[in-house]
Amino acid sequence: MLNAKKDPTWTLFLDRDGVINQRNFEGYITRVEDFIFLPKVIEGLKLLAPQFSKIIVVTNQQGIGKGIMTEGDLDEIHNFMIKALAVEGVYIDKVYFASNLRGEEPDRRKPNAAMALEAKSDFPDINFEYSVMVGDTASDLKFGMNLGMKTALIQSEEKVDIIPDFSVKNLKELANEIIR
Repeated sequence: MLNAKKDPTWTLFLDRDGVINQRNFEGYITRVEDFIFLPKVIEGLKLLAPQFSKIIVVTNQQGIGKGIMTEGDLDEIHNFMIKALAVEGVYIDKVYFASNLRGEEPDRRKPNAAMALEAKSDFPDINFEYSVMVGDTASDLKFGMNLGMKTALIQSEEKVDIIPDFSVKNLKELANEIIR
């Protein structure tokens, strides 16, 4: 898929919960203490980072819209994640989030394109046809497919009826598939 070790045309889009960190199926990650990296995430991102010019996180966080957490709480969690990954040599270019409730207008939530379009506005060299969207839900995959991205599913408890370009157990397995 990628022809060079670091191809300036490719962007990696990552969902957060269920891809980078353990997902709370009964609620939300509302504190840094609740944020736990999934197995093989750091190993996988260390392998993936050299393959892409940018790494962008796009995450639905309606816990803010529900009043369960604040944007400040979310910033603390994202700052922790970004710093922990940077220590490992993995740099996240930017995190975009949708705090609105499902169905609320304007709806920034995936599978709507708002977060991707904002990323393209911030980084005009992003080409969605040369991007990979990694997620653990149908909404993540639809987000990528709607924009013409390659898609990768991180398998989880979530049942997904969409066929992605890649279906893997973790980011290290995805890295191995992409590098192969």
